[in-house]
Formats: sequence, structure tokens, C-alpha cells
Amino acid sequence: MTEVWDISVADREGRSNAHIKGDYQRIGDVMLKNIQSMKQLTIHLWKHNEILIELENGIKNSRKLEMFCRDFELQKVCYLPLNTFLLRPLHRLMHYKQIMERLCKHYPPSHIDFRDSRAALAEISEMVAQLHGNMIKMENFQKLHELKKDLIGMDNLVIPGREFIRLGSLSKLSGKGLQQRMFFLFNDILLYTSRGLTASNQFKVHGHLPLYGMTIEESEEEWGVPHCLTLRGQQQSIVVAASTRAEMDKWTEDIQMAIGLAEKSSGPAPELLASSPPDNKSPDETPVDQESEDDLSASRTSLERQSPHRGNTTVHVCWHRNTSVSMVDFSIAVENQLSGNLLRKFKNSNGWQKLWVVFTNFCMFFYKSHQDNHPLASLPLLGYSLTIPSESENIHKDYVFKLHFKSHVYYFRAESEYTFERWMEVIRSATSSASRTRALSHKEPHAY
Repeated sequence: MTEVWDISVADREGRSNAHIKGDYQRIGDVMLKNIQSMKQLTIHLWKHNEILIELENGIKNSRKLEMFCRDFELQKVCYLPLNTFLLRPLHRLMHYKQIMERLCKHYPPSHIDFRDSRAALAEISEMVAQLHGNMIKMENFQKLHELKKDLIGMDNLVIPGREFIRLGSLSKLSGKGLQQRMFFLFNDILLYTSRGLTASNQFKVHGHLPLYGMTIEESEEEWGVPHCLTLRGQQQSIVVAASTRAEMDKWTEDIQMAIGLAEKSSGPAPELLASSPPDNKSPDETPVDQESEDDLSASRTSLERQSPHRGNTTVHVCWHRNTSVSMVDFSIAVENQLSGNLLRKFKNSNGWQKLWVVFTNFCMFFYKSHQDNHPLASLPLLGYSLTIPSESENIHKDYVFKLHFKSHVYYFRAESEYTFERWMEVIRSATSSASRTRALSHKEPHAY
């Protein structure tokens, strides 16, 4: 939006009678002109998926390109997976649509800029609608390749027709009792993994359950374990437990949906599972280490240092916070991105530090200013609670919100009521256990 505003200001700057005509209050006409120009780029945006596919094929077939991309991702400037940035042009269209929607709600019909703003909204809405299906496919493709980097023992994760649905932490009941595992749900298969002890921070696949013919049932009374589910496959059954009732409900709903999708298909496809790992435990499987919250940059000390490469992905955050996230959540997160100045205060500090904050992919990235090319630190927000400070916390400032997880507490102060409400709105999308009804109604049904 900044570049559009700059254009608007420059376009008006030489008009001495702008205050008479009211042109200084307009931006819809500039947006309309630029959106109409962007429509000519639609044909190139349609080919965006080809670029994403070619990049991944190039990395697979060229050791030199693989090393180049890996080295770039290791740099601090690359704060997200590289292929995520390739989706940004499509995401930008969605953000322009949101901006115009807010602008049209703000303007009364009598405003001089109302007609152009409505026209710009109609134009950008048409573009977004045309590219929506392509964007969903690209986001799924990107997510599968990102997950492939986090997994050991699943060479054929990215195959035609496979759709990611949910990932997260569940406890698996075995002869040793409950053991924490990371589960990955797709439209054809459920994988379970344990966190490896290697420097790569990857998760080791220990087994899989095809969804075709699977049944799911609550079994708390049978096993005496809270929030417990039994998943019965055609060849194997496993018992899992979620951390909360809400988490159990999310998994139940998504697994039932995935089973329904598998049943509607032509049946199990052996080629999808050809190189999947055997359905038994590896002999070297050991109890999982429980890392401290500090490893996720959530304490004051670790917040100021860069996390190890791939040690702070969504998968690792869900592991540490004992929670889960779905593709629907990822899609909602794309729509809830924001950047701007915030003042930050730690629980036991007195002063406030002014930072430029970028919120994207469920995470706050902190910069000294908007001119810096890489973040100083980051704070993943999955599992955090968003509240307003109480009187007993003695903040005594306006426009302050509080983020906390267990003993980790951060205060953030916005510059105005409007920016405070915007920050609350976007952060709530990543921190609160939003109802599944709200989340699913927010997006069109996923096309598997």
C-alpha cells in the first residue's frame, strides 16, 4: 500500500488548487488506474505455478542450484522458506482487495472518492476470483515441499493429488505409555513421527495409516486417557491423545473429513504408498527430548538471537507448544498479515522499545526500523493467548495488548486506536482457538 500512497502523493503534489477540489482526499482513482494496469499481468500470474514447479524440479536435479537456494535460506534476510516468497504477488492482490474493502466501508456514498474506490474493488475482486483456484493449488504445493524438508523417511511426499490438511502434536499410546509424536494428515494418509536428535532438526517418520477404510472413535473410557481417540485402519490401529478437548475436536473433524474424501475416491492407490516407511518402530527410537521454550525464541534472552535454520518452522512450533495447525489456518494467516511500529515491553522490564514489526505466517518478526533488511528476532505465536493487561499489571498506557504463553509474557503498545484494533484483529487469527465454523466459513471449500 505504501507504493500506491506514494504515487498518489506525487501525482497531486503540483496541484495548487488541490485543497479546493478535495483531490488530496482521494486514493480510489489511483488504485483503480493501477489495478486496471495489473489486469494485463493476469496471464503471467496464471503461469506462477509453473515457476514454482520448475524451481523445485531444478533444485531436485541440480546440486549447484540446491546449494545456492539452501545458502540463501540460511541468510537472515530469508526469514521464510524461499518458495513462500514466490507466492507473494498473488497474496498482494488479496491484500489490495482487503484494503479497498476497508476503504469502501469507511467512505460514505457521498464521498468524492467513493465511486472510484467501488470500481477498484470490483476490478480487484474479479482478479482475485479468477486466480483463487490457482492460488490454492500453489499454496498446497509449497506446503508439501516445505514439509518434505522437515521429514526423514518419506521420499515421495510430494505426489500429484496429495493435499495437506493438518499437522500437530499428539501423544501416541504404546507399551511405554504416552509418547509425544508429530502427526501429518493428508487426504490419503496419516503419518506419525518423532523429533530427531540430529543437527537438521528433522522429524523421523515411524509409521503411516492409509485413510481408505479407516474409522475413528473416542475412547477415553476404554483407555482412561483424557481426549483420547482410536484410529482403526484396515491393517493397524493406534490410540492417540490430544492436549485439550478443543485439539481433539479439530483432529476428529479433519480426520473424518479426510476419510470421507478417501472413501469418495476410487480406493487406495498403491503407488501413493510405494516408498512409505514400514509400519513399525525403528529399533533406535528413543524417548523424545522435551526442549525448553527458550529454543523457540520465546524468552527474553533467546528472543534476541537468530534461531537455527529449520529449527523454528511451524512444525517445530507445534511440537513445542503441543498444538496443531491446518491448511485452513494457513489460508486465513495469508489474509492476516500486517507491519508497522509497535512499542514492546518485557514482563520484568520498565522501558518500552520501539520496533518495526512484521506479522506473517503466525509469527512476529522484529526489526529496528522498516529500512532493515533482516529481522533481529522472531516470536512464533501459535499457542499464545492474546489479552488486555489487567489493572494489577500496572501498565497505565493506552492501546496495549498482552501476549503470553506459560511464564512468557510480552506487552505491545500501538500508536493509535485504529492500529491497536488492526493488530488485535490479525494476531487473534493466529493465537486464539477460533471456532472451526468461523474458520471454515471464512474460506471456500478446499478443492481436493
